[in-house]
Amino acid sequence: MFQPKRVKYRKTHRGRRAGRAITGNQVDFGDYALKATAVSWVTARQIEAGRRAITRHLRRGGKVWIRIFPDKPITNKPAETRMGKGKGNVEEWVAVVKPGRVIYEVAGIQEKLAKEALWLASQKLPMGTTIASKAENLSA
Repeated sequence: MFQPKRVKYRKTHRGRRAGRAITGNQVDFGDYALKATAVSWVTARQIEAGRRAITRHLRRGGKVWIRIFPDKPITNKPAETRMGKGKGNVEEWVAVVKPGRVIYEVAGIQEKLAKEALWLASQKLPMGTTIASKAENLSA
């Protein structure tokens, strides 16, 4: 499971999620990519599920890049606990994904196979996505 080896602070504020992705919004490594069209928190488990879906569909061919990393700790208080007594324990790690952010990239495979694999990965994610290609990058 993805999570940072060390962090400066164990628990963080929830933060704001408005706006578009400023960095990581270009297809840099592969030929085809899965881009977010909405704001969401993507958990480490969801990232891994998407990666597995892609690699299984490609039958371990081609190359896959994961362009997001879950570096935000999410805490939860136990059920039926009274208010107060501090912030809860870290339960999971999430990546904050904004519209336009590239999540996965693939290369070294045919276009049809790449699009099918990325569609399968999109079914594992909690937000809307679109499939982009390197050719769209060059023309824009």
